Amino acid sequence: MQNTELVDLTGKQEKQDKLDRRYLRMAAVWAENSYCKRRQVGALIVKDKMIISDGYNGTPSGFENVCEDENSKTKPYVLHAEANAITKVAKSGNSSENATLYVTASPCIECAKLIIQAGIVRVVYSEDYHSSDGKNLLERAGIELKYICLQEEN
Repeated sequence: MQNTELVDLTGKQEKQDKLDRRYLRMAAVWAENSYCKRRQVGALIVKDKMIISDGYNGTPSGFENVCEDENSKTKPYVLHAEANAITKVAKSGNSSENATLYVTASPCIECAKLIIQAGIVRVVYSEDYHSSDGKNLLERAGIELKYICLQEEN
C-alpha cells in the first residue's frame, strides 16, 4: 500500500469514528424517550449516512407506558430498542440491508436474531448487556461489532 492510500484509509477511519460517536450520542439522547425506569435504551438504524429508523425500549403501541411491574421487574412484553427500530423500518418500506445499528446497550440474543434477519452489517454500542449471548451470535454471523465508551466524553 502506498503512503497516500494509507493516509486516505486512516482519514476515512477517523471520519467513520467521528460519525459513529455522533450517531451513538444521538441514540443515547433518543433513549431518554423511554418510560422504563430500570434502564433506558435507544437505537438508530443508519444507511448511507441517513437515519432510516429509530427506537427505544418500551411497551407496544396502545399499551400503558409502564415498563416495570410492582416488583420492579421488566414486564415480559416490553420491546427492546433494537426491536422497535427494526419493526419500524420494516413498516416504512425502507431496507435495512447493509445498514449500521447504533444502540446504547449491546443486543440480547432475541434482538441479535432480528439484526441478522434485517440484513444489518454493523452494530455500534456503548455499554454491555448483562449477557454476551447476543454479541456472540452476531460475531458468528459475521456482523461487525464496535464498542465505544461514551462516558469519557461527558
